[in-house]
Amino acid sequence: MNVKSLKLSQLPTPINKLEILSEELGQNLWIKRDDLTGFAFGGNKTRKLDLLIADALDRKYDTLVAVGANQSNFCRIVAAYGSRYGLATHLVLGGMKPDNPTGNLRVAHIYGAIVHHYDTSDWERLEEKSRQLSKELFKQGKKVYLLPIGGSTPLGSSGYIEAIKEIKDFESENNISFDKLFVVAGSGGMQAGLIVGKVLYKWPGAIIGISVSWAKPEQEKIIYSLAKEIAKIYHVEIDRKQIIIDDNYIGPGYGQSTPEAEAAIKLFAQKEGIMLDSYYTGKGAAGLLDYIEQSKVSSQENILFLHSGGNIQLFE
Repeated sequence: MNVKSLKLSQLPTPINKLEILSEELGQNLWIKRDDLTGFAFGGNKTRKLDLLIADALDRKYDTLVAVGANQSNFCRIVAAYGSRYGLATHLVLGGMKPDNPTGNLRVAHIYGAIVHHYDTSDWERLEEKSRQLSKELFKQGKKVYLLPIGGSTPLGSSGYIEAIKEIKDFESENNISFDKLFVVAGSGGMQAGLIVGKVLYKWPGAIIGISVSWAKPEQEKIIYSLAKEIAKIYHVEIDRKQIIIDDNYIGPGYGQSTPEAEAAIKLFAQKEGIMLDSYYTGKGAAGLLDYIEQSKVSSQENILFLHSGGNIQLFE
């Protein structure tokens, strides 16, 4: 299927071996650097927004409304796309308005986004606030393109289908096969797109989602529902058994770090010079490291970790 893309993401992103960690942990570890997609400090959301904002421009929308937490990577990048293409951008964020915006929130302000703060971490309430705002802007004559949390729509999430092709191309060029791909599961769009890519390109590896938001049953339901919608677009079928979720690393909740995540951040930084974040990739890496420690993966397997970005959160 031919989907319009703005192509601001720098693709394909590199795949590198984690040489020091591989030796120290006795595991063949590799990393796919989607933190290096380039635009607006990079991260996995540019793959989605290349498609979503192309759709908004094609349909002549003039205003973007996005929703997330105060330190939302997605909202930071939405603000950048809006600024780049002359679209008014409103961000509906969960969290008290800080006296001094930091991290992603500071960057969103630099891009000129109009920020609406609500003291809640309830995603459904935030989504409802974004719909109310969209209606108000519509009454003012604005044509509003409403973006859900994480941009996890069938169109946006399909941006991750090509990531599987990139992995297959790397395997072919380097005579290697990855047995497992570890990813972070938040709003679920990235993993849903990857699963459809796995089917479309007949990639045999397992995709393991380390949940940072929902308990396993709910996260599986979200990803399966979204993957089915994407699969319809590309005329393929998926099996629910392909959705693998582990919810043991969420900790106290979404947007809250864990000691294991902080330890993983320091390990990746000090051994490989790679920065992770506390809420997403740090927890994902903590899950990966625990799998290795608990021998949940074979020492003979080639393991790929997808770094989805979010490093700016470290400056919160």
